[in-house]
Amino acid sequence: MSATEHPELTKVDSAVAGLPLSPKDEKAPDKAEKKFHKRTSSQAEGVYNIKELEEKQIELTLPIETQKTGWKLNTSPSTIEDKDILKLHLVTPPVKKIDLKFPLGLEVTARNMKGVTVKDALDAIFKQFKKKADDELDKPYLAGFEWDKEESWTSLIVHQTKNGPPAAPSKKSKKKAKEEA
Repeated sequence: MSATEHPELTKVDSAVAGLPLSPKDEKAPDKAEKKFHKRTSSQAEGVYNIKELEEKQIELTLPIETQKTGWKLNTSPSTIEDKDILKLHLVTPPVKKIDLKFPLGLEVTARNMKGVTVKDALDAIFKQFKKKADDELDKPYLAGFEWDKEESWTSLIVHQTKNGPPAAPSKKSKKKAKEEA
């Protein structure tokens, strides 16, 4: 075959060669012209953008349960004993995203289009601390979150503590206590 000869065009080649589309393919350009908006099914009713709440001066409240998780920042949030806490919305009214600020300047963002939950916040924090060794953390336990509208309407302050929750006595220590008594 020389350079001037052309092989017979196949169906795939015909589109490339600029031949007219078959009637079935003529609908394709219309579909491309339609612009689709973000799926609304992923947005829950009653979940706000935090900026809207600031504009309307709607104050946030936090569930008290977040203050007593005793969660260690470099461990998975699934290690928390009371799993029900994880399902709670981090703030009321629920928001799509919120910044979590640490005292030393670190800032992480928790997001969930159906409303940021405590688990979303802990996941965002864990992502930052999972590679840190225990001795690298000055205050390794979560003490809770604080919303201070004077400092920032759109973020929460993360409080940490040196000591975790009091450890439940192990079976060995219970035995020792019985033997000593």
